[in-house]
Order: sequence, then structure tokens, then C-alpha cells
Amino acid sequence: MKVRIKFYKHGPVKFIGHLDIMRYFQKAIRRAEIDIKYSEGFSPHQVMSFAAPLGVGLTSNGEYMDIEVNSMIDTKTLMDRLNAVMVEGIMATDCRVLDERAKNAMSLVAAADYTLIFREGKEPSDLGRFFTGLADFLNQPEILIIKKTKKGEKEVDIKSGIYELSAEDERIFMKVSSGSADNLKPELVMEAYYQFLGLTLPEFAFHIQREEVYGNTGDEENRNLIPLGLMGESCE
Repeated sequence: MKVRIKFYKHGPVKFIGHLDIMRYFQKAIRRAEIDIKYSEGFSPHQVMSFAAPLGVGLTSNGEYMDIEVNSMIDTKTLMDRLNAVMVEGIMATDCRVLDERAKNAMSLVAAADYTLIFREGKEPSDLGRFFTGLADFLNQPEILIIKKTKKGEKEVDIKSGIYELSAEDERIFMKVSSGSADNLKPELVMEAYYQFLGLTLPEFAFHIQREEVYGNTGDEENRNLIPLGLMGESCE
């Protein structure tokens, strides 16, 4: 049985890297006595995958992990058992049973929501101009940045990867492309915006939080973005 678990990651655990988070969940699942399925072969491991690795230093309300279990009572019991052994800062918030033919979360990721808040003392001098300029920035015919790759640096147009960009109550909200094929980091969007304003982006200017991760059930021209947590059914 395939199960998708949604969890948040807050507080000091934001400094724990993705590989250590994987190891943490492997141990937590054993402590919770969840009947997880193991791979076959000489070195069996838990059948587990994560939707999209979260950058170190970012918090999140919308992380996803897929596992396969041999048996379970119901999704609520599974989630309660897991939360009973969790450390502070990580908590499962939803659990869904997937169709046996469902693709794993990692292969489905197409977009993600982020909110950004200025760290104390990092705000630009003219906040009003900063927030009102977002619409003009997004309305440009192209948004060019210098992106570092394994082969060096190249100029790329990131406009098509910014699906939404707005501000409210001094919080910036953005929905951007995500996934292995076309992953746009919110830091790159802000770097481009600061250049548009003729400003220099200070180091660690924002507290960044991922809010949700989406899969695309449409195509590139007609996107139909659905939260990964809605691609399954509760079984209580």
C-alpha cells in the first residue's frame, strides 16, 4: 500500500540537510513500529522517497514523503504513531493512501509556493516602492539572470517559471516552477528583482518558508496544479 505523508519543518531543524532528514525518518519509522516495506536484495532499505529536497535554512509547511507499507490500521493511526516519536520542529499534518498505480511524489513535482519575510535590519529604505514594483517586474517581457551550472555560468530567462508574485502585509508570496526538470529558487527571483530596482540584495535578507508543493495533472501549456496532498484518499 502506497502512503503519502505531509509534514512541516520549523525551528532549528531547518539547518538539517536533506540526507540527514531522510536518515531521521528512517529511524522514526522504526521507532513508531510502522510496518514499512523494504526493498529486496543484499542491502534492503525502506521504500521511501521525498517530493523535493528543501534547502538548508528554509522552513516549510508543505513537505511530502511517500512510503510503502505492508499493512496499517488507518492513516490517522499511522500519523499519530509517527508524531509520537517526532522531535520538536517536525510534525506530520496529513496522511493519504495512494492508488497503487500512482507515481511517487518526486516525479510529480511541478511547482511550489513560498512566502518571504525580511529579516530584521535587511529591509530596503523605501518599502513602499519595493512592494509596489513587483507587478512591473513581473510584467517585463523577459527576466534575465546569470545562473550557475555544473558547466559554469549562463544567462537564462526565468519569467516563464514565475507563476505568481505578490505582496501583502509586508510578506512576499510567490508560486514558482519546481522539480528536477525546471527548479527555480525563490532567492534567484529576489536577486533578479533587486537588479530590476537597481539595488544590491543583502546576504540572508529573507526568512523563506515553503508553503505547498504541487503536481501538474495538465501539460506545460495548460497547467493544472494540484497540491500533492490532494492526490490520495484519507483512510480512517
